[in-house]
Amino acid sequence: MSVSTEAGSTTFESLNPATGEVIAEYPVHDEKAVGEAVERAHEAAVWWAALGWKERRLRLLNFKGALTRNLGRVAETIHQETGKPIQDAQLETVMAITHLDWAARNAQKVLGPRSIFPGMMNINQKAVLEYRSLGVVGVIGPWNYPVFTPMGSIAYALAAGNAVVFKPSEYTPGVGVLLAELFADVVPEKPVFQVVTGLGATGAALSRSDVNKLAFTGSGPTAKKVMAACAERLTPIVAECGGKDACIVDEGADLETAAKAALWGAMSNAGQTCIGVERVYVVDKVYDSFVAKLTEAAKGVRAGDDATASYGPITMPGQLDVIERHINDALAKGGKAVVGGADSVKRPFVEPVVLTDVPDDSSAVCEETFGPTITVHKVKDLEEGLEKANKTTYGLAGSIFSGNRSAAMDAARRMRSGMTSINAVLAFAPIAALPFGGVGESGFGRIHGADGLREFARPKAITQQRFKPPMDLLTFDRTEETMQRVLKLVTFLHGRHYKR
Repeated sequence: MSVSTEAGSTTFESLNPATGEVIAEYPVHDEKAVGEAVERAHEAAVWWAALGWKERRLRLLNFKGALTRNLGRVAETIHQETGKPIQDAQLETVMAITHLDWAARNAQKVLGPRSIFPGMMNINQKAVLEYRSLGVVGVIGPWNYPVFTPMGSIAYALAAGNAVVFKPSEYTPGVGVLLAELFADVVPEKPVFQVVTGLGATGAALSRSDVNKLAFTGSGPTAKKVMAACAERLTPIVAECGGKDACIVDEGADLETAAKAALWGAMSNAGQTCIGVERVYVVDKVYDSFVAKLTEAAKGVRAGDDATASYGPITMPGQLDVIERHINDALAKGGKAVVGGADSVKRPFVEPVVLTDVPDDSSAVCEETFGPTITVHKVKDLEEGLEKANKTTYGLAGSIFSGNRSAAMDAARRMRSGMTSINAVLAFAPIAALPFGGVGESGFGRIHGADGLREFARPKAITQQRFKPPMDLLTFDRTEETMQRVLKLVTFLHGRHYKR
């Protein structure tokens, strides 16, 4: 990536990570330009919110239609900017379309006014709960899934009645610009959805701007800087950060399915998936068989930029150093490479690496690798596997393979993660009604589903007196006799002793 300044304007180049070819140039929006975009968004937000549920739903469904009709164009842009196979780019776009559809169709149901029972003490009041739009939501998106991941914030924020200013990754600016163009085609009246492009300084400017909330996806260290910038204005933030997700394979699991799923979870998108599988804990009775099946399956997986490659290059060049360091550290500490090894890093590609006997204190086990590597560990039972899976500062997602449904469900509940799949990997991601997010260093807040809609709205409580209260307590005219009647009523309603 290179930045050039010419005639007072600064631009940067978007590159194909597989070939180094320049795809296009985009402007570097400075703090002034970002502030102006946010100012325009505030004006647009008033208009967008005033449209009401029905009109916003219609426009968002038309946006979905435009995105679907241009699916090939969007996928090609993703392919060019990330290097991922075209089918993976298509799948990502399909998932984004599904979420956009769900958000548009369910916003009113989730956020619209509804009556709340006021309780016997306040029976004279009508109580209403509704959710109001925030105003302007800033979204800082990642490069690994440049449509699917930010759409989890963009679609839900728009459906909740907000305007959006989106800063895509500097590695995938073209994807963000294309999304904004498609939206403007169906909503030409106001700049409800804008894109600002640039490097880290542009994202920092958006964080410090007058947005009403910021949705950030990226690394933990960057999230802390974003939070510090947002703190200057007390701007709330939802953060989706990294993961070190584990897969547990229990005795009685379908090993063929588990091996293929773990491999795909680890290697798809060149391992550049925050919810990808990085650690596998296998019960000792099936360990050897699982490793054999995993090794065999890995033989058919290959990195490259041709149509038959399983996955593409490492999009961000600096990540190659991290991947290489993790592999070397694992091997230096006694780990064994049963697939690939230190020579698997062939810049900008990394061939599949499967490591066994890696110590728990290795960086390949403790730190997010974000590459096509996986560590496999032997445990005595499901309980030990769960204990080791939870021994991390991260807590994004995970998976459990077992033939025992009740045991798997119990373990899934106790896994320290925001999402867990049983007998599959990443199965929660395309289900639009389920919330997505993590705990610990994996971030906080939720996108997707009803929780994702509420994330971009504020609850508003309204009461309306239907008739005068039989006992008016909120007045200085309240008498001792009235208070005694209240105390008797409270004792009757709440004073009983409950038995098992």
